Amino acid sequence: MATRTNGSVLAQIHVEQSIFRLSLPGADDTLRRVLPNGITVLARENWSAPSVVIEGYLQVGVLDEPSDLSGTASFTASMLSRGTRSRSFAEISELVESIGASIGFGADRYTTGYSAKCLSEDLDLVLDVLADELRAPVFLGEHVDRVRGFRMTAIAERENDTRQMAGLAFRELLYGDHPLGRDVLGSRQSNKAINRDDLVSFYERFYSPSGMVIAVVGALPADEVVARVERGFGDWTGERPSRPGLPEMPRLESLRERRVPMPEKTQADIVLGWPAMRRLASDFEAARLGNTVLGVFGMMGRLGQNVREKQGMAYYAYSRLRADKDPGTWAAVAGVAPANVDRAVEAMLAEVRRLRDQPVPEDELADSKQFLTGSIPLQLETNDGVAGALIDMEWQGLGLDYLRRYADMIMALSAADVQAAAREYLDPETYVLAVASP
Repeated sequence: MATRTNGSVLAQIHVEQSIFRLSLPGADDTLRRVLPNGITVLARENWSAPSVVIEGYLQVGVLDEPSDLSGTASFTASMLSRGTRSRSFAEISELVESIGASIGFGADRYTTGYSAKCLSEDLDLVLDVLADELRAPVFLGEHVDRVRGFRMTAIAERENDTRQMAGLAFRELLYGDHPLGRDVLGSRQSNKAINRDDLVSFYERFYSPSGMVIAVVGALPADEVVARVERGFGDWTGERPSRPGLPEMPRLESLRERRVPMPEKTQADIVLGWPAMRRLASDFEAARLGNTVLGVFGMMGRLGQNVREKQGMAYYAYSRLRADKDPGTWAAVAGVAPANVDRAVEAMLAEVRRLRDQPVPEDELADSKQFLTGSIPLQLETNDGVAGALIDMEWQGLGLDYLRRYADMIMALSAADVQAAAREYLDPETYVLAVASP
């Protein structure tokens, strides 16, 4: 009887997973069209609400900045909504707010991203404003100075935040002078030095439709969405210069440590980590599962259970794995009382050793797998989540069927796969440690 019951449960799970996969975005229900000028459009219909979400990116980012003007890419992105050749900043703000829409921009290492939300009936207007901002910004001097002020305030706030300063020190220690280590926000000195001509020059050199991607999800026919995007962007022309290849990351061959003194603070923040793999590396999914075990599942995984719950040392403790076109990072992070820094570091390293040295028990592995696969529906409950997933799959070159393959890939992983990934990337003797504390 038990065997038949278990068989029935397994069969039910299989049926549920099959239904779940069919509800995920895929090549059969997502229209992908490349326009003649190089823009890729991804359109997926969702008629559950009369709204539309836009997500996308251009191939321009921090890696295109002059090395002595860090922050230029994000500064430029912040200026896009500050007035165009046909609309002032005030006119743009009033127009967008009048229809309850939103449009935003932001830069990262590789790209400048944009997003928008509106009712489906207002898509043409929002696309028109978005195209205007991307194609015809004017960089008025008064707004350059105003945005510079906002950025200097953000830098001052960062300098007063132990968590952000520990993260900044970690990146500086890990990357050194490598381009991947450039700070998106930039420094006080670089933000003071960036002027209007620098922004205009950066924009004119690197902003183009070549390699641009735009995903639109919502209550409109997919083919109609493509046509509307083409009306707004189809006549935009131009090529950006090729981006030179990056040098290899220097190997981490010894412990690198920095303590950032912040005398007025009462909390210490710790970032302890290593270089990791590229997103398309064959062991990325195994590492992601291992990261879930280490510091994500439940109350922040084993790190949360040990450092926070069992030993009572941490306000928070978790791990994070980041991977992209180039090698990323795998780090353990915690916030503790200053007196507990060294004990917390030892406890974090102890969990790293356990992940390397001992196979994850089957029940713990199964729970983490269920968490990873079960979280996908939650991420895709909104148009924002679907649009973000489409953009990520396109950027990483995962294919539109990735989400439908995802559960099978995760379920096929073994404890040995996780252990191999942990041994490959997590060395408890050689790591980067950054601590910001009183």
